[in-house]
Amino acid sequence: MNEILAVAVITVLAVIAPGADFAMVIRNSYLYGRTTGLLSATGVAAGVLVHVTYTMLGVGLLIASSTFLFTVIKLVGAAYLVYIGVRTFRTRDEVTVDLAQPTVAVTPLAALRSGFLTNVLNPKTTLFVVSTFAQVVSPGTPLVQQAGYGLFMALAHLLWFGVVAVFFSHDRMRAVMLRGQKILNKAIGSVLAGLGISLAFAPSH
Repeated sequence: MNEILAVAVITVLAVIAPGADFAMVIRNSYLYGRTTGLLSATGVAAGVLVHVTYTMLGVGLLIASSTFLFTVIKLVGAAYLVYIGVRTFRTRDEVTVDLAQPTVAVTPLAALRSGFLTNVLNPKTTLFVVSTFAQVVSPGTPLVQQAGYGLFMALAHLLWFGVVAVFFSHDRMRAVMLRGQKILNKAIGSVLAGLGISLAFAPSH
């Protein structure tokens, strides 16, 4: 249960923290409409599954080959959570979105591709997935349970960015959501840093 709770809390906080995916979905939703925004959110979730797949394989190999190396990766992952927590807390700049008027319409495939590539090429997502798995996966964690963690991460991205797409397809909601960034960043940063510290000192499985 502690594993599941840790995955849930870290994932939700990481997903709602404004970043590249957030800016891309906002832009597509604002410029091209709700359908394009939702397709972009679907692309983001598909990108997360790519990160999850190679992370599951890599973490599994680490557990099987070197307990010491896995412990090192786990501590690095915890340090990363603290790092992004502090950076998020101290962030002063708001997410900026390029709202230059489009010259051509966006096809459904292009919308999916933009979400997918924005996520799959984002090193921050790589570090988020790897660090999260390093904290919760142990030799006794069943493969099905690990897959469940990965699906939850992808689903969380899909739901959150789906909500963002719906909100930002309406002009008025854009200003409301962006206005709350600073408070959101401080709250998310504090919790992520605290989780990173607690996980670093938690006993190994």
